[in-house]
Amino acid sequence: MVRFSVVVPVHRIQGYLRECLESTLSQGFTDLELIVVDDCSPDASAAIAAEYVRRDPRVQLVRLDARAGAGGARNAGAARACGEFLLFLDGDDVLLPGALAAVDRALRERDLDVLVFDHERVDWWESVRGSGDRFDGDPLAVTCAAWNRVFRRTFWSGHSLSFSSGVEPYEDVVPVQLASLLAGARLGLLDRACVRWRRRRGGSSASRPGREHFAVLARYEALFAEVAVRSAHSARVRCAHPFRPAERLPTTAAAAAVAHLLAVLNDPHRIRPADRAEFFRRAARLCGQGGGVFSGSYTAFRARGLVEARVRAARETLARRKKKLRAQVMKLSYRTDRHRALDPHLAVYGAYWNRGLSCNPLAVYEKARELAPHVRGVWVVSSGNRHKVPPGVPYVIEGSRRYWEVMARATYLVNNSSFPGGFVKRPGQVYLQTHHGTPLKKMGLDQRRYPAATHGISFQKVLDHTDQWDFSLSSNPHSTEVWERVYPSAYEALELGYPRNDVYFGASSEDVTRIRKELGVEDGRTVLLYAPTHRDYQKGFLPRLDLPRFVRALGPDVTVLVRAHYFYGARAGLEEHPRLLDVTAHPRVEELCLAADALVTDYSSLMFDYACLDRPIITYAPDWQAYRLARGTYFDLLSGTPGDTPGAVATSEEELSFLFQAQAWDTARTTGLRAAFRARFCPYDDGNAAERVVRRLFLAGGQARS
Repeated sequence: MVRFSVVVPVHRIQGYLRECLESTLSQGFTDLELIVVDDCSPDASAAIAAEYVRRDPRVQLVRLDARAGAGGARNAGAARACGEFLLFLDGDDVLLPGALAAVDRALRERDLDVLVFDHERVDWWESVRGSGDRFDGDPLAVTCAAWNRVFRRTFWSGHSLSFSSGVEPYEDVVPVQLASLLAGARLGLLDRACVRWRRRRGGSSASRPGREHFAVLARYEALFAEVAVRSAHSARVRCAHPFRPAERLPTTAAAAAVAHLLAVLNDPHRIRPADRAEFFRRAARLCGQGGGVFSGSYTAFRARGLVEARVRAARETLARRKKKLRAQVMKLSYRTDRHRALDPHLAVYGAYWNRGLSCNPLAVYEKARELAPHVRGVWVVSSGNRHKVPPGVPYVIEGSRRYWEVMARATYLVNNSSFPGGFVKRPGQVYLQTHHGTPLKKMGLDQRRYPAATHGISFQKVLDHTDQWDFSLSSNPHSTEVWERVYPSAYEALELGYPRNDVYFGASSEDVTRIRKELGVEDGRTVLLYAPTHRDYQKGFLPRLDLPRFVRALGPDVTVLVRAHYFYGARAGLEEHPRLLDVTAHPRVEELCLAADALVTDYSSLMFDYACLDRPIITYAPDWQAYRLARGTYFDLLSGTPGDTPGAVATSEEELSFLFQAQAWDTARTTGLRAAFRARFCPYDDGNAAERVVRRLFLAGGQARS
């Protein structure tokens, strides 16, 4: 018996079906069958499914003789299923990477009959947003759909659950809500998005207003009737799965119905304005008018809604005014503080838009405490990242009164990005821009040629910020040349190396052993660090690499550390595997580099830092052409030219696995490429960059531009 039976009904879905099927078959969790049910689709949907049947033995195609609607097609698929659990996926949905492994893990942790998971929503503009569901409340209040949960197949069939047949919408209300009621304590919630649900432009009933949406009323009427019948039956008959406590269930179901019906009523894409009064009256009869939202007339309901909307608007206006008033007070205080004398012993540090202590500013801060203890360092962090500040380190919250005070009075400013909130640099203040990487992708003014990746950047603001710099730190001549052109201003280039890379030259073998032990890496392992960068044209962490399959192909002696870009949050959301470690939340990427025997990356600037270690760098670039067209690059990373390519190159998962299986990732040729790359991009890195910066900035009379 397979673990999961994934049932996909198809009708007029040819434009989306391939993506749906690929997302299922490419899951790292492979113990599944995929049942595609052709609901008499007049387009090429069945032919597409037939292609996958020939290609993958896990796929089967069921053809219906007459149109049955999505519910009837799901029923036909469930009848053919052999899996332990049923998952019903729409033909235009996507099963997100790692979803099945996460669901399987949750099912093994608890003995469940039904597991409800979170989802994402995407529209025809490919804009992705969260579901808005809460996973800390009533499971019945979660979006009522067949595709955001799995059912134990014996539970499904044992309770004679089925979808409504016919082409009307809301065919899943009765079995979905009834299953939740029947499951009781064996119902679980998984607070992780596993499916991306698509809202199509005019292509589905969900996006077309009309009277077909009245079908939801009939579905809930049928649900209440079924609940009553089953409750009465449980009271008379001692059965294997008693329906209890009977007195609570109708109330719970009714509350869920009220929320669902209210959502349908208020959705402009479903109920037309002319039909809303009738829908309201029928919903009131169905749910009862006992003081709930459907009490009174529709006119009264609309009036209450208008009053509530006005109250919300008034509160929002008041909140905006308070925020504006606070900002004005802060600006006035800041203006006053700017007339006070600068503190010659105060330095303000920031990194990665106030995410915490890291990168070059942290290395400068730590060295300054050693060599220039008379300079007091204060960090700027956002309120959401204050927990990342170690005990004893002074900090201020961005936008606070204390923030504006230190920004007005500090003599030294050190950042690898920018300071927030309209900071105005004073005469006498010294601003060191450390940057946070060597540029492979186009930066600054060069981004004007790639508008799709700029996301509304104001290049005038970029120049205004650049004009504040007194010093621009550089780790190699390439960076110096690029910064001068793309950030044109009168600052002085400091070609002193990157302080954050000093650790690579002073770490001992004992340090590496300690770090690996803290990460949970067993002795004797070969450790790879996989660190892909952000794509401007991609939302979320979606690596073009099946990581569990990759780590299995590497063999039992290899552990892979996975570091997602910080844009994607604190976790990569990996499938569980004993030799696959998610280290996205690790506070020091330098420690991860020290722990790794080799780096696998695509276009991340981490490759330039890792070159300091003189260890193998493998470039995995399956979308190089798309990346170059979308963002632009300064040289051809895949050319194989010494100085451009840091080592072995792979453009597909198969090539990448072969590199390691054939021991082609570390050869005489790749060593030569790495040496040339290191000579070009690490000429100033020698373990003493932080000291040079501190002496230049704090001890050699570092001065602002005149």
